[in-house]
Amino acid sequence: MEHSLFFSFFVIFSGAAVLATFSLYTHQPIIVAYVLLGLLVGPSGFQLVNDPELLNEISHIGIVFLLFLLGLDMQPSSLLHVLKKASLVAVISSVFFFLLGYFSGQAFHFTSNESLIMGAAMMFSSTIIGIKLLPTTVLHHKHMGELMIGLLLIQDILAIVVLLVIGSVGGSESGGEASMALTALALPCLIAFAYGSVKWIIIPLLEKFDLFHEYLFLMAIGWCLGLASLAEYLGLSKEIGAFIAGITLATHPVAQFMTDKLKPIRDFFLVLFFFTLGASFKIHVLADIWLYALILSAVVIAIKPITFKVLLSQQLERSSLAWDVGFRLGQISEFSLLIVYLALSSNLIGEQAAHVIQATAVLTFVISTYIVIFNYPNPIAPADRLRRD
Repeated sequence: MEHSLFFSFFVIFSGAAVLATFSLYTHQPIIVAYVLLGLLVGPSGFQLVNDPELLNEISHIGIVFLLFLLGLDMQPSSLLHVLKKASLVAVISSVFFFLLGYFSGQAFHFTSNESLIMGAAMMFSSTIIGIKLLPTTVLHHKHMGELMIGLLLIQDILAIVVLLVIGSVGGSESGGEASMALTALALPCLIAFAYGSVKWIIIPLLEKFDLFHEYLFLMAIGWCLGLASLAEYLGLSKEIGAFIAGITLATHPVAQFMTDKLKPIRDFFLVLFFFTLGASFKIHVLADIWLYALILSAVVIAIKPITFKVLLSQQLERSSLAWDVGFRLGQISEFSLLIVYLALSSNLIGEQAAHVIQATAVLTFVISTYIVIFNYPNPIAPADRLRRD
């Protein structure tokens, strides 16, 4: 039975509100509620929403806004400060996790391309979970907060590079070496165009009409979607275009205003993205890959904290702080889901391998959240001694 878009939105957002309430009571990441809802009411469940392809296209806009906002937050001066403190640990750990994921994929008898994508997906930790479970005072005023933000920020930059590579390789498969060369040439041209447009057009207009908040809001959306569309036209991904659109505006005071105004729009579309992720799960495939997902999740949960502990200890960090950071980063990332999404749409990975990574992401989100809320200070801890706002 076909349902209207209005009915689909009703099911998604009303259902998400119900499951999100349950998630908060049980101290679960809300992202998991959105994925579970997609599994329950999507094509593999009660089929209340049976056109996930349309919603998937809409939700993709949320990822574009996510990367635009990430670019807006990347102040060059702060970025240099962070790179000095956390770059070595972030890079070494990412390389190690990549190798761990790659050889796990080989052990599961996936193809070389699928193993490479699995390795890329294992490199990163969840920014959402890592930041949300940090007390505000730690996030803004303590050394551990700076260290966490630094590690996650560098991982985000590496994730952008991975997305660029996947988008380029995916595009080159249909167009050969010439397409790959054009893509490589397109990136510096897009960056130059973006910086020139911001300097000579966007900033003068924003300064002239800065009292009209509606205008700033429209300029932010127009610049983000416009550069994303241009990037796609040039053979790059929309996500790369959106990120460049954000980072070219990061040094201007209007960046903070744009960040605050666009967050609700981003969150709206991200609910749809994670819902369609769950809706895209196929029960018969899950039955085949559940053991792989459990093994990979156990490896991630066990190895990531130890790796961060060892590397941070080598940087003369206290042992207790090193363990704390390690367990807070002991999962894979929402960027891992985006990597899988892009690889799947580019035919670089099969359905079975994609489901292994997606299931691992959900499992590690849940398990690492439980570890943190029951052992370290966080805003949603069930014990009073650990609850910190």
